[in-house]
Amino acid sequence: MEDEEYEELTSSLTPHESAGGVTTYRNTVAIACPACGEPFDDLVICEDEYNSLELSMLLDLCVTTHEDEVLLFTHKH
Repeated sequence: MEDEEYEELTSSLTPHESAGGVTTYRNTVAIACPACGEPFDDLVICEDEYNSLELSMLLDLCVTTHEDEVLLFTHKH
């Protein structure tokens, strides 16, 4: 993902939580997922080399990268 696209995306989303090398944003404006084109629910940015995510629900995930970060786009069932 290019820097300009990343900045536009993160500035359009609602910050939700940041802890332990993971930052989450809520997609309150129905932006389309860059991977599948469907609106996504949350953007999870994994900033550290290793991250552990505990999922409390079944989700479809789309994935991309920006620099050294992994970006996960969640789609709830």
